[in-house]
Amino acid sequence: MEDISAIVVTHNSEAEVGGCLDALRGCGQTLVVDNASSDGTVAQATRRSWVEVIANPDNRGFAAAVNQGARVALGRYLLILNPDAVLTTSCDDLMAACEESGIAAGCLTEDDGTAQVGFAVRRLPTVASLTFECLGLNAIWPRNPVNVRYRCLDLDLSRPCRVEQPAGAFLMVRRDVFRTLGGFDEQFWPIWYEDVDFCHRALTSGYSIEYRPAARARHSGGHSILSIQPKFKRIYWYGSLLKYTGKYHGAFVFRTVCGSIIVGSLARISAGMMRGRGDLKGEYLNVLRLAAASLLAGRFVYLAAEAQGDDSERLESHPLGR
Repeated sequence: MEDISAIVVTHNSEAEVGGCLDALRGCGQTLVVDNASSDGTVAQATRRSWVEVIANPDNRGFAAAVNQGARVALGRYLLILNPDAVLTTSCDDLMAACEESGIAAGCLTEDDGTAQVGFAVRRLPTVASLTFECLGLNAIWPRNPVNVRYRCLDLDLSRPCRVEQPAGAFLMVRRDVFRTLGGFDEQFWPIWYEDVDFCHRALTSGYSIEYRPAARARHSGGHSILSIQPKFKRIYWYGSLLKYTGKYHGAFVFRTVCGSIIVGSLARISAGMMRGRGDLKGEYLNVLRLAAASLLAGRFVYLAAEAQGDDSERLESHPLGR
C-alpha cells in the first residue's frame, strides 16, 4: 500500500476516527484534513505518528478538504475514506482496477459484513430519480422501478462490475486522473453531491469506474450529519441537489425538480402535522422558499442569509450561491 495516499476528512469525528486511522497504518501516506472540529478529533489524529494533519480554522466542506489533501498527496493512488469507515482488507484489488480505469470503489459493509445495498453504489441521478426522491416516493415505495435502478437494488454486489456512482466514503482515484478532472467541485458545500458530480464528470470524460467487492470497509455512516441542525441539513441537501440538477440539466428539468421539491415538502409538512411533528414545518419552510425562488428563476437561487441562522456568515463567504 506504499503507493497510496489516504485522505480522511473529519469534522467532530473523535469517536470514529481512531479505528479508521489504525487500519490505515502501513499505508504510504495518511492525511487527515480536519474541518474545524470542536472535539478531540485533531488530538486523536496527531497522537498517531503515521498521520499527517491539516487543521482548518473553519469548515471548508468535504469537497474543499479532499482537494486540500490531494494537493499534498504523494502516492499514485488517492484513497478517499470517511472517518467512520474501517478497512478490513487490503486495497490491492482497488489499485489494480484503478490502474486500468482511473477510478475504483470497494464494498462498504455493515458490522456483520453485509454490503450496504442502496448506498455503496448507485447510478447517476435521472430526472425521474430526482423527482421521485424529492416527492418522497422512494421512501414510501422503495421497490419502485425508478428507485430499484437508481439505488442499484438490481445489482449483485458480490461481483466485480463497472458502476456509475459509488459513494465517496470509500473511493480510490489515480492522482493524475483526479488532477485532470480538476478535483471535487467545491460549490457543493458543506456536503452532498460532490461525489456524484465527480463521477459524472469522470464518465463523460471517458474514464470508467470499477467496483471491486474484495476490497471492503466497515462503515457506520452519518456521524457528521447527525451534528447538523435539521433545518440546515435540509437546506444543504436540497441545495446541493439543485446545484447538481442545474449543472447537468436544462431549465425545464430544473423547474420540474423544483416543483417536486415544493410538492414533496408540503406533503412532508402535512404528514408531520398529522403525526404531531410540527417541527417539520420549520425545517421545510426554508426548503420551500429555496425551491420556489429557484423555480421562478429557472436556476439555483441563493437563499437569503437571514434564513440560515448561525451559519449565515459562513454561507455568505462561501460560493454557495453561485
